[in-house]
Amino acid sequence: MTDHTRRYPPPWYVDEVADGFCVRDDRGQALAYLYYQSKRYPDSELTRDEARRIAINIAKPPELLRSTAK
Repeated sequence: MTDHTRRYPPPWYVDEVADGFCVRDDRGQALAYLYYQSKRYPDSELTRDEARRIAINIAKPPELLRSTAK
């Protein structure tokens, strides 16, 4: 990742939505949706825990991702 500023203002946070998770910026703009296996989305290959973990990693500041990637 480069050191340029984010286009959407931090902090980013994760909301639980019906059968998934939504990553939002500080203004509430939805940035990503991750859906897990459920009656509504039976073909999803993600479990609830996997979808939650991915959403949390998307919401992390870039400097934290760099330190955990090593």
